[in-house]
Amino acid sequence: MSEWNVPGAGGRGPPAPGTFHCSGIDELLKEAFTRFADQIVTVFEHHLGRAETPEQVREAVTDLVHALSEGPRRDLVLAHELYTLAARRAEYRELTQAWMRRSRVLLEQHFDPVTARQLDALIEGLALHRSLDGEPHSRELTRLAVARLTAVPS
Repeated sequence: MSEWNVPGAGGRGPPAPGTFHCSGIDELLKEAFTRFADQIVTVFEHHLGRAETPEQVREAVTDLVHALSEGPRRDLVLAHELYTLAARRAEYRELTQAWMRRSRVLLEQHFDPVTARQLDALIEGLALHRSLDGEPHSRELTRLAVARLTAVPS
């Protein structure tokens, strides 16, 4: 059995509180990706949890896209690594599906389930494009995309 000091100095040093014992690389990867997904859901909670009116929610979603796209490069890499594993292996697909469900539940506090699903994909897509583009799109473009997707039909 391997021992990984997850919160410590790069896994070096003696075991500390929060030490994670794993039996192999797959278990370590699942734990790391689970923690990463939890972290992203916390970002969703932070932004969406303080919004009350429809306009505040739209602005919170805009803020969320920009927070995710301007976050640590490590998060972008982790997300892509997780998606790649999920495309290949069912156990990682289950992890990403759980993550998406949690994100949508937060969005469903403000939108119907269909809009929440579409908005979740929009958030992810816009954040991805902004983080990879040499000249990321503006807040106004994000705001406009969110407004179009969440507009109440007349």
